[in-house]
Amino acid sequence: MKNQKLDDLGVSAFCESMAMMVQSGIQMDEAIALLQQGQGKKPGSGGSLDKGLAVMRQETEQGKSLSSAMKTAGIFPQYAIQMILAGEATGRLEDVLFRLSRYYADQKTISEKLKNALTYPAVMLVLIIAVLAVMLTMVLPAFTGVYDSLTGSLAASSYRYIGWAYAFCWLALAVMVVLVVVLVAGRVLWNSGKRPVVEGILQKVPVCATILEGMGMFRFTAALSTYLASGEMQDVAVIESMKMTDCKPVEEKLRRCVGHMEEGHSIAQAAYNEALFEPVYGRMLLAGERSGSLESVLQRLNGLLEEHCINVVDRLVGIVDPLLSGILMLTIGISLLSVMLPLIGMMNSIG
Repeated sequence: MKNQKLDDLGVSAFCESMAMMVQSGIQMDEAIALLQQGQGKKPGSGGSLDKGLAVMRQETEQGKSLSSAMKTAGIFPQYAIQMILAGEATGRLEDVLFRLSRYYADQKTISEKLKNALTYPAVMLVLIIAVLAVMLTMVLPAFTGVYDSLTGSLAASSYRYIGWAYAFCWLALAVMVVLVVVLVAGRVLWNSGKRPVVEGILQKVPVCATILEGMGMFRFTAALSTYLASGEMQDVAVIESMKMTDCKPVEEKLRRCVGHMEEGHSIAQAAYNEALFEPVYGRMLLAGERSGSLESVLQRLNGLLEEHCINVVDRLVGIVDPLLSGILMLTIGISLLSVMLPLIGMMNSIG
């Protein structure tokens, strides 16, 4: 049975631990053995990481490289294996491991932020549906029964508000149910490997398109920084990093940048010409390249892009949450007002 892949946090922790051991001069097989002991379990008896470490220990004891052992273990993403292989080839394994640790930690942060951003709206939708169901099955029928017993019929014009309350609640309930169905269908499509279909739909929503493009740029700059740190050539680094974006608009811009690079331009100049980044970031990249500190500028730029993604998500949550809360209060308010107006009219007629 194939071992389950590690999540982003697990890969980040592994890379950081290995980076510190490589930095300390510990041999690869000894480093793997220390990590295995750190699991606090009998080797091979734990989860996917423990089983993967057992395989890696056997591989490294036979003289295999870290990247080869990770590939055999089958629990690491292909990108991490590829980057470590490049780091081994250029003698910059320690730097690559530290950068991979930061990359996957940042990926985990953004993923958790997106999940948390979707949790509250989903809960609010369920709450609204529950409230509307109670209104339609218990509250409104109760008022209808009371008015029927008092007047014998609700057909009179003074009681037409009850019909409005029913119509409004049914309409709101239908809209909320459709939204829930759309969210569930999107989640199923995303998890079933049809992510491009979902992203294609989200690209048509301006705020969602901004988030997707921002995350694509974040993944690209992180990958590019790691590739350059491994000693890879700029053109190869850009082409390989482009595969990590998972965003078609960003990929199209990067293909045009590759075209400029084929004409002799550097990555910084090509990115500036194609407005790949905001003008101030583009100039940062140009200055970093001219001063020989392109990698450090990319690291700084990656941090700024991560902050941008988080800020856009927070802004979206700041719009959606009050909107759903307002819909809930408006629905209850209008429904209660609709059923109370006939009572007010009856009291006025009596008084």
